[in-house]
Amino acid sequence: MNLQELLGSELPIIQAPMAGAQDQRLAIAVCQAGGLGSLPAAMLDAAALRTQLLALRAATARPCNLNFFCHPQPQPDAAREAAWRQRLAPLYAEFELDPETIPSGPGRQPFDAAMADLVEELRPAVVSFHFGLPAPDLLQRVRASGAKILGCATTVREALWLEARGVDAIIAQGLEAGGHRGLFLDMDLSSQLGTFALLPQVVQAVGLPVIAAGGVGDARGVAAARTLGAAGVQVGSAYLLCPEATTSAVHRAALQSPAAQHTALTTLFSGRPARGIVNRLMRSLGAMPDGVPAFPLAGAAIAPLRAAAESRDLGDCSPLWAGQNLAGCRPIGAAELTQQLAAGLAM
Repeated sequence: MNLQELLGSELPIIQAPMAGAQDQRLAIAVCQAGGLGSLPAAMLDAAALRTQLLALRAATARPCNLNFFCHPQPQPDAAREAAWRQRLAPLYAEFELDPETIPSGPGRQPFDAAMADLVEELRPAVVSFHFGLPAPDLLQRVRASGAKILGCATTVREALWLEARGVDAIIAQGLEAGGHRGLFLDMDLSSQLGTFALLPQVVQAVGLPVIAAGGVGDARGVAAARTLGAAGVQVGSAYLLCPEATTSAVHRAALQSPAAQHTALTTLFSGRPARGIVNRLMRSLGAMPDGVPAFPLAGAAIAPLRAAAESRDLGDCSPLWAGQNLAGCRPIGAAELTQQLAAGLAM
């Protein structure tokens, strides 16, 4: 069975789920062009995800992917949070924010029983997971719904772990990818490989379809991934400038500026390594400083700084997620971009 048959899409091209930069409109456009559109759920509750999925289904009957995070929820650490906010105090003062009024708490939620209820009710064709897999009972509920299950691996060891737990296909995420690293067995970043080093190793190690993610932004990248054994590709950063994306104005400006040539992994915005365009906050505090609250608690202290800076048309404190290859990131429609990527299938 090829990837299209497994996923139910015309093309072996998956639009990467990008929380904060998209809703159903981007996924609809990709689905209608023959790819597999994705809805990111990490920053939504079940009611909001339901609204987006029903809107998608009203526009297209084609299959889509629901993506969920599977991180463990950390215990709040008041002392660490206070020390972190003290470190941010000069920025709070500059943007005239009162740190005492800033709430704490997670900005992203892991897959839970409420989301499993939604999957059982609405039966999406594909469900993908980031940061490992949910608890076995929750995973079994997804499997019993009939959904095909995709897991994200950043190492061969993670790929083997996912295969042993019965996923249907593996997303091999290379170090070039924008947004959050999917690593979950080991937080050692020295274990992380580029896509075209990781991909053939995963293909050789597992007996499942492997989807290349990271650094694939145009038809040439699609062709290269297929040459190295990929059954398909997952593309995110190239879609950020599409009119159907909800990418913010400051993020769009950064993507089209010389600053986009310099990305780095950072824990500043969430507490977990994620790749974005280097901005003022990353330069002033360091991309991965000590003392950042655990994922996903770190985002609470940064959120008001982001809002205040963006109100002044500044991306100084925003997570400007982007991969290392932005060659295909242009302000064109998502359907046109999907078809351009598909040209690589014939190369």
